[in-house]
Amino acid sequence: MIPETPKLALTEPGTIGPCHVGPDALQGIKRQQTNPTRWNGQGWHLFATALRDCGIELRENLAARGTFATDAGGTAYGLPHGVVITRSAAQVSSLLKAAQQFRVPVTVRGGGLTTEGESVAFGGVLLDMTGMSRVLHVDSDALTVRTEGGIFWHSLAEELRRHGMDYLSAPLNLTSSVGGTLGVGGIDVNSPRLGCSADQALSVQVVTPTGDIVECSDTQNAGLFQRVILGYGQFGVITEATLRIRRYTPLRMHYFYYDSLRTAIEDMQLLNRNDASDYSGILTIMDCAVNLLVAFDSDEREAAFRANWQARLRGHGEFGFALCMLRRYALRPWKISEAWYLLQRKRELFPEFSRPEYMRDGLMHDRTVVFSRAVWKFWGSKQMVIPDLATSEIKFVEAVERGNAVCRKYFPHYTLYCVGIKLRPEHRPHYEMSCIPPDAEGWAYGCEFEPMMDGRVYSRDYLQSFKNAIYDIGVDLGGSYYRFGGMMKGYIRRVFGDEVVDRHLAMKREADPAMILNRDVIF
Repeated sequence: MIPETPKLALTEPGTIGPCHVGPDALQGIKRQQTNPTRWNGQGWHLFATALRDCGIELRENLAARGTFATDAGGTAYGLPHGVVITRSAAQVSSLLKAAQQFRVPVTVRGGGLTTEGESVAFGGVLLDMTGMSRVLHVDSDALTVRTEGGIFWHSLAEELRRHGMDYLSAPLNLTSSVGGTLGVGGIDVNSPRLGCSADQALSVQVVTPTGDIVECSDTQNAGLFQRVILGYGQFGVITEATLRIRRYTPLRMHYFYYDSLRTAIEDMQLLNRNDASDYSGILTIMDCAVNLLVAFDSDEREAAFRANWQARLRGHGEFGFALCMLRRYALRPWKISEAWYLLQRKRELFPEFSRPEYMRDGLMHDRTVVFSRAVWKFWGSKQMVIPDLATSEIKFVEAVERGNAVCRKYFPHYTLYCVGIKLRPEHRPHYEMSCIPPDAEGWAYGCEFEPMMDGRVYSRDYLQSFKNAIYDIGVDLGGSYYRFGGMMKGYIRRVFGDEVVDRHLAMKREADPAMILNRDVIF
């Protein structure tokens, strides 16, 4: 008997009423979104002429366009009609004015480290921000820096170091751009104490979707500032930013090893609630080897931790953890291949955290190299999917355990990265419809679930099914996500609800009448 062909439906599974994102979703089948429809090119030649009349270099050759065919995820592919490497806010302004006039989509790209296609152009113009990568002014007295938005964080860190300064909170991978990071959040192992990268922005220069160049902050054009920061590139292009900075100090890192995710998370949250460390985060090899990183900027803070908190942690030192692993696999000889993988991974990864170029006398003198280099070297591949969950403190253990079970089901090897984000009550308007969960108070917590591809190539449908299984947990727990866009647009309304999304959509339409700026990310 031939099964009945699924009928087209106007509802997404689990929802009532019309689906605003996937009206062609199949009844009873979870939507596996692929690339957005390519823009048809209408008006492109008039747009191109207008740019050239403004003195803007537009690159239309295939080599230039092909450079931006995908992002770090390697699963979404598109091709812009042309590429502009911008050099000034005035150029961005002229481009956006022309884009509004001729209704040409504009996709903004910094480091290209998105994994859901957010920085991939499916036609239209690709606006490459890396041409705006200068540090404009470092104020060592006021502890601020003014920088252009296209600069990579590692370049900013290098310039700050020359002044004896350092950033406060940056994304784990420092080949991200500053402007792009401010639009999505940015987390680091010091986020539990200092907040996300976006929280460090005192003011930004923004080019609105209609081409106005506006300076905004919490006191100047505050409404625009609230929408641009953590706004996923919907309400403007960040061309300059003034950020809080601090005086540079090397740090001393401690490692505590666990074989229980729950125990490690509870200990991390204990440290965060009591301001017991300067840095903390969890990095795992599957759920077998769980590493709680704890670090300090000063001898005084480290001494206080040793006196008051270290004994309360339930993790092991390296030798004690080795004994735990020996006992674990002695009782599970059928998992000896897993034990061998953990050992090999340790041998490859751990030396990166103690290289003599940036480790001296037990102090880490350049965490920018350690984290950015190690992350990309040992976690990067041709395909990279990093679905994530962000929840309130009380829901986080459940979220991670459920997400871990999904990882176990889909992949033989994977890693988890868990960190807290100290919230600023005064920044609550920035957090609406962002990576910060609506019910989080004090701290939000996030976990990235990253498969280790091990040289394998997986189909997009397989990877999307894995990501959907993670994202469904966020819907169930009322959480949020670091990454919006591309292949997870269908989750936006399910997570935030129609009232919030419709309100932001109305603001988007008012700010961007032709809906041309990063149009395939959220709405």
